[in-house]
Amino acid sequence: MLVLAFDTATPDASVALLRDGELLGERTGRASAVLELVDGLLRQAALGPEDLDRLVVGVGPGSFTGIRLGLAAARGLALARDLPCAGVSSLAALAAATPGALPVIDARRREVFVDDGEPRVCAPADVRPQPGQLCVGDGARRYRAVLEQAGGVVPDDDELHRVRAQFLVPFATGFGPADGVEPRYLRVPDAERAA
Repeated sequence: MLVLAFDTATPDASVALLRDGELLGERTGRASAVLELVDGLLRQAALGPEDLDRLVVGVGPGSFTGIRLGLAAARGLALARDLPCAGVSSLAALAAATPGALPVIDARRREVFVDDGEPRVCAPADVRPQPGQLCVGDGARRYRAVLEQAGGVVPDDDELHRVRAQFLVPFATGFGPADGVEPRYLRVPDAERAA
């Protein structure tokens, strides 16, 4: 089974290609270039879209624009190739790459998305890591001082702070039509608030 996975919830978009759970390749880049990343990854593996069996896409939380780009790309690919699709929490994938870590994604507006038992949006000062717990994600990097003052540890390794698409796949269940995959925003988009 050949699975394409990608996540565009943060500025560092990630795409991964797996066959029967084995990673064939992974690329990172801008969310706006997700289809170029997919194309490059497939070419690198000497494969094409017609070889894919399933799609897995990160549904956030994260950048509203990034999430919409990822879902649009998933829907386009799924429709063109009649592929089943599943959506997975970007926070879950971020945490899975570093077992035991607290995932923290920058939510802008001086807030973060965090999953400390339940996904939520809050001020960085309201994040409560366990003493000595690793905090990972672009939100952890941005608010390092606040999280470390609360007892967390923010590693220096940039790789630990990226949502890696390969870690979406183990959480993927309920495959179906891509138009049934919903974003997980956790708060109202700025455009709706302004209206």
